Amino acid sequence: MSTKRVVSQNEIVAVEAGEPVNHALEAQVRVDELRAMRQVIPNFTIPTSQNANRRLAAVASLPPEFIQSAARAMHNSQALARVGGVNAFAIRDWLSFADAYGGVADENDAMSQFVRHSINEARNRAGTEALMIYELAKRLAKRPETAELAPYVADMRRALGKRFKRKAEPSKPTTPTPVTPEPDKK
Repeated sequence: MSTKRVVSQNEIVAVEAGEPVNHALEAQVRVDELRAMRQVIPNFTIPTSQNANRRLAAVASLPPEFIQSAARAMHNSQALARVGGVNAFAIRDWLSFADAYGGVADENDAMSQFVRHSINEARNRAGTEALMIYELAKRLAKRPETAELAPYVADMRRALGKRFKRKAEPSKPTTPTPVTPEPDKK
């Protein structure tokens, strides 16, 4: 039974079930597709510093009604027109872009969360299976007919470190030793 995997927009590859897949290659294709989107999104800019969004936030959060009103005033008054400057159509275009592409950013954020969830789920599945293999290998390594598993168990134990070791029995409470106060020295 074969399944089809999309490697790129132009390439669909049939892969036999159980056949290893080059996920690194497929992931790089997805990264390239995401980066190609930069070229087709109008007004796309990359922040020049870590606090670039913070610097923009105060003015960027002005009410759209205020911006529309300013554009209307500029359009209707020659006194507000600037030679070689921005016109009312550009202001309205920027506002329209911001309104329209907010949904793209939201969808991109959601996709990012879903991909991270998928990564965690894949790691969880792999880890769950590895823990079951480890427990089974520990038991089988004690048997003479499967003693060859002992080095694998040692490698797995070393790789796990102290992360999954059982907690020690709680120590029994000790009776406190009474402290006798020293006599006052005068």
